[in-house]
Amino acid sequence: MVEQQGERLQKLLANAGLGSRREIEQWIRDGLVQVNGKTAQLGDRALASDELRVKGRPVKQQRLTGKERYAIIYNKPEGEVVTRNDPEGRRTVFDRLPKPPNGRWITVGRLDINSSGLLLLTNDGELANRLMHPKYEIDREYAVRVNGEVTEAMVRQLVNGVQLEDGPARFEDVVESGGDGSNRWFHVAIMEGRKREVRRMWEAVGAVVSRLKRVRYGPVILNSAVKAGQWRELEKEERKALLAAVGMTADRPWGKVLGPGHRHAKKKVHGSANAARKLWKRNTRRD
Repeated sequence: MVEQQGERLQKLLANAGLGSRREIEQWIRDGLVQVNGKTAQLGDRALASDELRVKGRPVKQQRLTGKERYAIIYNKPEGEVVTRNDPEGRRTVFDRLPKPPNGRWITVGRLDINSSGLLLLTNDGELANRLMHPKYEIDREYAVRVNGEVTEAMVRQLVNGVQLEDGPARFEDVVESGGDGSNRWFHVAIMEGRKREVRRMWEAVGAVVSRLKRVRYGPVILNSAVKAGQWRELEKEERKALLAAVGMTADRPWGKVLGPGHRHAKKKVHGSANAARKLWKRNTRRD
């Protein structure tokens, strides 16, 4: 039995950047994590000085003791998959990203191959876990091009809620953003991140999404300074806003990620859904 001291195992490994806390909890359930030669159980604790193995591979102590936190945003183009290794040989988002100096990138939510836009990545498993957890009510905003007629009744239904095969779902807000005829743009905000949820909701009211781009995740907005296929580090105010949104403190220093493709926003833009919509109308639709 693992001695009950130190940090919970899933938190220690998540903070080392091995994965999100949910992923690591599943690895523990599957018997893929060992502490000092013994298979770990959920609830076990460990120290950075313990000998840890994940999926048979030793975890370097440098990873467990690394304190710096990193976070970047990436403007994902359509056609890329959000996975490290694709069996079909398709381009992945990690092909264009730098390696963090400590740990590995954990994606905050996913985007399917036909969707584009803002993808948040961090080496901090606890931060990633909270940003995705429904408890913290972090909303995501998408620019959506819809084929077919969209009536006021359909919009009301989407805001009031529709029934999907995996449970009820609703948009927090639906705002028309331009276009005409059978190709109209809308901005929608949603609190969850279930698989293909935005597309499935529109399909539930009889419409088809022909383009989907995430333009905001919580307080972080994708602006025109980050073109498709480029990334940048979060600005100071964005970092503070992310931590505040999930009730975390600046207990770890933020590190700098430097490398080819580094891009800083020309203008700092933070916080509101209205700001995201204005940026979309002015800039993003050209991508």
